This record gives sequence, C-alpha cells and structure tokens, in this order.
Amino acid sequence: MLRVSALILSCLLAAGAQATEPPAPVYGQELQGFDYPYPLKHFEFESQGKSLQMGYMDVPAKGHANGQTLLLMHGKNFCAATWDTSIKALTDAGYRVVAADQVGFCTSSKPENYQYSFQQLATNTHALLASLGIDKVTVLGHSTGGMLATRYALLYPGQVQRLAMVNPIGLEDWKALGVPYRTVDQWFAREAKLTADGIRSYERSTYYAGRWKPEFERWVTMLAGLNQGPGHNLVAWNSALIYDMIFTQPVVYEFKDLKMPTLLLIGDADTTAIGSDIAPPEVKARIGHYNVLGKQAAQVIPHATLVEFPGLGHAPQMEQPEQFHKALLAWLSKN
Repeated sequence: MLRVSALILSCLLAAGAQATEPPAPVYGQELQGFDYPYPLKHFEFESQGKSLQMGYMDVPAKGHANGQTLLLMHGKNFCAATWDTSIKALTDAGYRVVAADQVGFCTSSKPENYQYSFQQLATNTHALLASLGIDKVTVLGHSTGGMLATRYALLYPGQVQRLAMVNPIGLEDWKALGVPYRTVDQWFAREAKLTADGIRSYERSTYYAGRWKPEFERWVTMLAGLNQGPGHNLVAWNSALIYDMIFTQPVVYEFKDLKMPTLLLIGDADTTAIGSDIAPPEVKARIGHYNVLGKQAAQVIPHATLVEFPGLGHAPQMEQPEQFHKALLAWLSKN
C-alpha cells in the first residue's frame, strides 16, 4: 500500500512540474515579441511590385565618434540582434553601426512571392543606407551575410571602403563539388518541420564543434519561436527560397575581383556546408573544412588579411567575443 501511494505521489509531483513549466515562446511573422538589444526601426520601400519593410538598428557611436560607419550583415540562421556584442564593441570604439534584417528574415517582410538574389538584397540594403544619408561604409558580414557582403562590395565598390567576413559560407561551390540539389519544395518540407531541439543539435555539432553555452539558447528560441508562430508557412517558404539562393548563386568565383582591403575572420573548427546532410559520403568528407577554406580564400582575394581562431566554430564573435573584437578592431585601426 505504501509503495502504491508513493507511486501516485511521484506521478502527481511530475504532473505538477510539467504543468508549471512555461510554454516555449512563439513570435510574430516579423519576430514581434522578441526583444532587440537596441531600438528597432523600419525602412519601408517598394521592390518587385511589393510594399516591403526592413527592420534595422542604427546605433550611434559612444564617446568620441570617428565618423566611420559599419554595416553588419547577418547569417541565414541569425538576425541583426545576434550582433549585440559586436555592436557594443564597435560603438564603444567610436563607430556608428547599422545592422539590418534582410527581407525574408527576422523582423523584415516575408513576401509570398519574391525573386531572391544576393543582388536584390544588396540593392535593398543600398536603398536603406541612402535613406540614412550614408555613402561610405565598412561592411561586416557573417555566414550567409558574408556572401551578401561580397556581392554588395562588388556592386558598390565606390561605397565600400573595407570588407570583413566572419566564417562566410560560399567559400566553395557545393553544387560543383557534387552536393545534390534540393528543390524549393524539398527545402520547404524540411523547414516546416524545424524544432528547437533540431536547431540546437545542428548548431552544436556544426557551428560550435560539439560545444554549447547557455547564452546560445536565446538564439535557438528566436529561430524556433519565429518558425512556430502564426507566420509558420510564410517563414518556412521564405527560408526555402533563401536556401535555394544560397546554393545556386556562389560568389567564390568573384573573390578575385574585390578591390578593397578585406579581412577574413575564421573559426577553423567550422564545418558548415549547405546540403552536407544529403551529400554522398565521399562528397561530405571534402566540404566544409574552414581550416583549409579560409587560407584558400585569402590567397585569391587581392588585399586580404586572414585571422584564424583555432578551435572555434562558425560564430567566433559569439563564442569568444573579446578575442574576436580585439582582432577586428586592430585591423580596422590599420586600414
């Protein structure tokens, strides 16, 4: 009898614990409900016959302003908000910082039909800077934002004074290396099933070399809450279109055409490669090696400086922000 009573009590306690566990947060189609580290503004514009808007932060320099502006471009599984520590480090050093969410991402519009290209996203961003009266920038791009930063620098070489890329994807052409093509419909089916556990597992193994820090959880919640919110289908569909853009529009062949001083900041334990999960074993074995890719890119880009972070993964600015920002600010002060 005592054993049965103990079992019942245990079940009741477990049920009570589950009942008090807060539900996972969900966010609006444009990430409504998620707090950004600095005031969020919106740039409204017309593109492809649609009225769209881009969320962005325009953060002034603190202390003695040096008159220079950095434009920050986020990655595929990131948002402008994930630049929070970089924005603080840069503004503390006297830089004005503009960090925008690209169309299809985060706090920006998720159009039902949109022809995604890096040229289009660059054009959108150029219009944002023009509206702010900014004509000279240093561009800092992370992950997919590195591909966009490259395209932006190629389209607007007179505006981009310096270019910096943090573990940019697109340092190799996966389709040319034998990674199978996923259709947009296949990408959509994949993105529609996104969960917090799946995001966390992927990022831990691919981005952070098997490591995890509690502060990364906020960004998992951000992505999962956006995907599982009321805009679920549009968020997943735009994500699918963006993956197709990334896979089919390589920039690696044009690195040789970059004219401005360029900094590559590479966590050399990164293994990110789009489509590696469906690649044949022999293809998967030879892609996503940033300890090799960073050096190769530095040899091709005319005025390149390579800084490697041994043992760090896809987002060194988030894993070891002090080490990362020391290297970035040192380069900025010399160029």
